[in-house]
Amino acid sequence: MANEKILAKKQEVIDEIKDRVSNSSSVILFDYRGITDEEAKALRNKLRENDADYKVYKNTLMARALKDLNIDIEESLVGPSAMAFGADQVGAVKVIADFAKKNQALVLKVGIIDGEVSDKEKLEKLATIPSREGLLTMLAGGMMGIARDLSICLDLYAEQKGE
Repeated sequence: MANEKILAKKQEVIDEIKDRVSNSSSVILFDYRGITDEEAKALRNKLRENDADYKVYKNTLMARALKDLNIDIEESLVGPSAMAFGADQVGAVKVIADFAKKNQALVLKVGIIDGEVSDKEKLEKLATIPSREGLLTMLAGGMMGIARDLSICLDLYAEQKGE
Protein backbone atom coordinates (compact mmCIF):
# COMPACT_ATOMS: atom_id res chain seq x y z
CA MET A 1 0.00 0.00 0.00
CA ALA A 2 1.23 3.47 -0.87
CA ASN A 3 2.49 5.78 1.80
CA GLU A 4 -0.09 8.34 2.96
CA LYS A 5 2.35 11.21 2.43
CA ILE A 6 2.83 10.16 -1.18
CA LEU A 7 -0.92 9.90 -1.73
CA ALA A 8 -1.44 13.33 -0.17
CA LYS A 9 1.26 14.82 -2.43
CA LYS A 10 -0.34 13.25 -5.50
CA GLN A 11 -3.74 14.61 -4.45
CA GLU A 12 -2.21 18.09 -4.14
CA VAL A 13 -0.94 17.84 -7.73
CA ILE A 14 -4.34 16.59 -8.94
CA ASP A 15 -6.05 19.50 -7.18
CA GLU A 16 -3.52 21.92 -8.73
CA ILE A 17 -4.25 20.57 -12.22
CA LYS A 18 -8.02 20.79 -11.66
CA ASP A 19 -7.68 24.36 -10.39
CA ARG A 20 -5.49 25.48 -13.29
CA VAL A 21 -7.73 23.83 -15.91
CA SER A 22 -10.86 25.33 -14.35
CA ASN A 23 -9.36 28.83 -14.18
CA SER A 24 -7.86 28.88 -17.69
CA SER A 25 -9.66 29.87 -20.87
CA SER A 26 -7.42 27.57 -22.87
CA VAL A 27 -5.48 24.44 -21.99
CA ILE A 28 -3.22 22.93 -24.62
CA LEU A 29 -1.73 19.45 -24.35
CA PHE A 30 1.44 18.99 -26.36
CA ASP A 31 4.33 16.57 -26.79
CA TYR A 32 7.60 18.26 -25.91
CA ARG A 33 9.98 15.38 -26.69
CA GLY A 34 13.06 16.49 -28.53
CA ILE A 35 13.11 20.18 -27.63
CA THR A 36 16.25 21.42 -25.94
CA ASP A 37 16.42 23.28 -22.65
CA GLU A 38 17.07 26.53 -24.50
CA GLU A 39 14.02 25.97 -26.71
CA ALA A 40 11.92 25.13 -23.64
CA LYS A 41 13.02 28.37 -21.97
CA ALA A 42 12.23 30.33 -25.13
CA LEU A 43 8.78 28.72 -25.30
CA ARG A 44 8.10 29.48 -21.64
CA ASN A 45 9.19 33.12 -22.10
CA LYS A 46 7.03 33.53 -25.20
CA LEU A 47 4.05 32.03 -23.34
CA ARG A 48 4.58 34.38 -20.39
CA GLU A 49 4.55 37.36 -22.77
CA ASN A 50 1.06 36.19 -23.79
CA ASP A 51 -0.20 35.67 -20.23
CA ALA A 52 0.21 31.89 -20.35
CA ASP A 53 2.50 29.20 -18.98
CA TYR A 54 3.12 25.49 -19.26
CA LYS A 55 3.95 22.72 -16.86
CA VAL A 56 4.80 19.04 -17.16
CA TYR A 57 2.74 16.62 -15.08
CA LYS A 58 2.56 12.85 -14.95
CA ASN A 59 -0.03 11.51 -17.38
CA THR A 60 -1.77 9.47 -14.69
CA LEU A 61 -2.25 12.55 -12.52
CA MET A 62 -3.51 14.59 -15.48
CA ALA A 63 -5.93 11.79 -16.36
CA ARG A 64 -7.32 11.69 -12.81
CA ALA A 65 -7.74 15.45 -12.63
CA LEU A 66 -9.44 15.65 -16.03
CA LYS A 67 -11.68 12.69 -15.18
CA ASP A 68 -12.81 14.57 -12.04
CA LEU A 69 -13.66 17.54 -14.30
CA ASN A 70 -15.55 15.26 -16.75
CA ILE A 71 -13.11 16.00 -19.58
CA ASP A 72 -12.25 13.00 -21.71
CA ILE A 73 -8.89 13.30 -23.48
CA GLU A 74 -7.36 10.12 -22.11
CA GLU A 75 -6.39 8.85 -25.59
CA SER A 76 -4.10 11.91 -25.94
CA LEU A 77 -2.30 11.22 -22.68
CA VAL A 78 0.26 8.92 -24.29
CA GLY A 79 3.95 9.67 -24.12
CA PRO A 80 5.49 12.73 -22.49
CA SER A 81 2.96 15.53 -22.33
CA ALA A 82 2.98 19.09 -21.11
CA MET A 83 0.02 21.34 -20.42
CA ALA A 84 -0.07 25.00 -21.39
CA PHE A 85 -2.55 27.22 -19.60
CA GLY A 86 -3.74 30.46 -21.19
CA ALA A 87 -5.74 33.35 -19.85
CA ASP A 88 -7.44 33.90 -23.23
CA GLN A 89 -8.71 31.48 -25.85
CA VAL A 90 -6.07 31.93 -28.55
CA GLY A 91 -2.89 33.35 -26.98
CA ALA A 92 -1.34 30.06 -25.85
CA VAL A 93 -2.57 28.24 -28.96
CA LYS A 94 -0.90 30.79 -31.25
CA VAL A 95 2.41 30.66 -29.38
CA ILE A 96 2.58 26.86 -29.31
CA ALA A 97 1.45 26.49 -32.95
CA ASP A 98 4.06 29.03 -34.10
CA PHE A 99 6.71 27.30 -32.01
CA ALA A 100 5.70 23.92 -33.46
CA LYS A 101 6.17 25.27 -37.00
CA LYS A 102 9.76 26.26 -36.19
CA ASN A 103 10.55 23.19 -34.06
CA GLN A 104 9.31 19.95 -35.53
CA ALA A 105 9.96 18.21 -32.19
CA LEU A 106 6.99 19.93 -30.53
CA VAL A 107 3.63 18.39 -31.46
CA LEU A 108 0.16 19.69 -30.59
CA LYS A 109 -2.09 16.95 -29.24
CA VAL A 110 -5.40 18.35 -28.04
CA GLY A 111 -6.81 21.40 -26.32
CA ILE A 112 -9.59 22.49 -24.02
CA ILE A 113 -10.97 25.88 -25.05
CA ASP A 114 -13.56 27.31 -22.65
CA GLY A 115 -14.28 23.81 -21.32
CA GLU A 116 -14.75 22.28 -24.78
CA VAL A 117 -12.32 19.67 -26.11
CA SER A 118 -10.69 20.78 -29.37
CA ASP A 119 -8.74 18.50 -31.68
CA LYS A 120 -5.47 19.37 -33.40
CA GLU A 121 -7.19 20.71 -36.55
CA LYS A 122 -9.39 23.09 -34.56
CA LEU A 123 -6.36 24.31 -32.60
CA GLU A 124 -4.52 25.03 -35.84
CA LYS A 125 -7.53 27.05 -37.07
CA LEU A 126 -7.60 29.01 -33.80
CA ALA A 127 -3.89 29.75 -34.21
CA THR A 128 -4.65 31.68 -37.42
CA ILE A 129 -7.03 34.09 -35.66
CA PRO A 130 -5.44 37.49 -35.01
CA SER A 131 -4.64 38.37 -31.42
CA ARG A 132 -7.13 40.24 -29.26
CA GLU A 133 -5.23 43.49 -29.82
CA GLY A 134 -5.25 42.87 -33.57
CA LEU A 135 -9.00 42.26 -33.57
CA LEU A 136 -9.60 45.40 -31.51
CA THR A 137 -7.46 47.39 -33.96
CA MET A 138 -9.50 46.04 -36.88
CA LEU A 139 -12.73 46.96 -35.07
CA ALA A 140 -11.50 50.47 -34.31
CA GLY A 141 -10.39 50.93 -37.92
CA GLY A 142 -13.79 49.84 -39.17
CA MET A 143 -15.56 52.19 -36.78
CA MET A 144 -13.31 55.08 -37.79
CA GLY A 145 -14.07 54.37 -41.44
CA ILE A 146 -17.80 54.59 -40.78
CA ALA A 147 -17.40 57.88 -38.88
CA ARG A 148 -15.20 59.28 -41.71
CA ASP A 149 -17.71 58.27 -44.37
CA LEU A 150 -20.55 59.81 -42.35
CA SER A 151 -18.66 63.10 -41.94
CA ILE A 152 -17.92 63.23 -45.68
CA CYS A 153 -21.55 62.53 -46.45
CA LEU A 154 -22.76 65.24 -44.06
CA ASP A 155 -20.24 67.71 -45.47
CA LEU A 156 -21.42 67.01 -49.03
CA TYR A 157 -25.03 67.35 -47.93
CA ALA A 158 -24.27 70.67 -46.21
CA GLU A 159 -22.55 71.96 -49.35
CA GLN A 160 -25.49 70.90 -51.48
CA LYS A 161 -27.98 72.64 -49.15
CA GLY A 162 -25.82 75.76 -49.11
CA GLU A 163 -26.17 76.24 -52.87
